[in-house]
Amino acid sequence: MSAAAKPILRVAGISGSIRKVSWHRGLIRAAAETCEESIPELRVDDLDISDLPMLNTDLETDGGRGFPPAVEAFRAKVRDADCFLFASPEYNYSITSPLKNALDWASRGVNCWADKPGAIVCAGANFGGGRSSYHLRQVGVFLDIHFINKPELFVFSFYEPGKFFDGDGNLIDAETRERLKKVLLSLQAFTLRLQKKD
Repeated sequence: MSAAAKPILRVAGISGSIRKVSWHRGLIRAAAETCEESIPELRVDDLDISDLPMLNTDLETDGGRGFPPAVEAFRAKVRDADCFLFASPEYNYSITSPLKNALDWASRGVNCWADKPGAIVCAGANFGGGRSSYHLRQVGVFLDIHFINKPELFVFSFYEPGKFFDGDGNLIDAETRERLKKVLLSLQAFTLRLQKKD
């Protein structure tokens, strides 16, 4: 690798929705496609959180250092990531229970999220999931996730869903894809900046 070449960064993509045709899962897929097409130094790994059991410390072993297999596998993927991309739906002005569950499991014992950058994208109604985004930022304070501030991506898709996503939840709007690319580029730059300080 030449001195000017950028390292390949692993992005853990996490959708707060576990529905098969979720718009948020579609945003993670679109991010992976965008990186393959035009940001080769980023690789998005889609982390499925649907198999995680609900947080229950009775399931922990070895004095709180051992976890159920699905949790151990998820925690390993979080640890291996250089940064995170959260696609966070808004439920009742907050983040979803599957996402909160994932955040909690990976923070037990040794906090796997700590001191890594993150970005948030949302789709929803008249605020496009913005309340969820801001609540996730608040949770990230305790988890030591360093979120990029700009650009933000809120997709106002409730009222014109066919404009933004197809029936399988895939992102089809070119302008939104371009905005998503800018989020990814900002996440890339911020991650490289933080890694240089190590």
